[in-house]
Amino acid sequence: MSRRWPLLWLALHRRRRMLIGLLIGMVVFEALIVVVTNTIPPGRLFSGGGSPPSAYRAFSGSSGDVSIASYPGLLGAGLTHPFWIALQLTVIGSLAAAAVAADVESGTIELVMVRPVTRTRLLAERTAALLIASAALTAAATLTVAAGVALSPEIHADVGLGGVFAAGLMGYGFALCLIGPALAVSAAGRRRAQVLGTVIAIGAVGFAVNFIALAWEPAASLRYISPFHYYAPGDALARGAVLWADLAVLTGVGVAGLLAAHLLLRRRDLAP
Repeated sequence: MSRRWPLLWLALHRRRRMLIGLLIGMVVFEALIVVVTNTIPPGRLFSGGGSPPSAYRAFSGSSGDVSIASYPGLLGAGLTHPFWIALQLTVIGSLAAAAVAADVESGTIELVMVRPVTRTRLLAERTAALLIASAALTAAATLTVAAGVALSPEIHADVGLGGVFAAGLMGYGFALCLIGPALAVSAAGRRRAQVLGTVIAIGAVGFAVNFIALAWEPAASLRYISPFHYYAPGDALARGAVLWADLAVLTGVGVAGLLAAHLLLRRRDLAP
């Protein structure tokens, strides 16, 4: 264990088996998506029923004109699939809850704070651990898709590697959008369940809201409150570029959450 940033390395060490399992699961899942995409041309998947409904843009990670019946759409589906979401939520929920709330709930926060560790350092090192873990998971998905695209001339003709890495950057922006609010709740809360509920609400419920907004015209305006309106990997794959305005929204929410977490932790009573 490194003596520099001990809280960071301890947070990662305690969850090393979980992180390794999630990384393996992400690589296997994205490899499967690439194999399916390469084996079955997108047009054949919907050949019996014509073009898929516009609401399916939610499953392809698109807020624009990218259909799931396309190479960018199918690869984008792998980056917005419930399995991808679940893995991200697991990492963020676990490490964000452990940042502050878990120690308060278990009564161990006083043992941590009697050491020469400031509240700022406590939050900074545990936030860094979460950022590293989420970055590793996002990188695993991105590199797997990139390898599949590079090895498939058919897919590479429609999807460039620049688009893959742009989608990966958007994915990390999405993770930041969850990390910030989750840490703010952890810094102010006293229960792990509060943090996990926040992560699920933003991630899982956010996906449902975006789908409803795309499928039902009267609810169209609701899409702006969902992170999945701004996290559009299908669009990034198709355009071969980062959607900077959307990434700014995702990152802005994350940074605002981190600042709120810092202020809340400085002012709160840490007694269990």
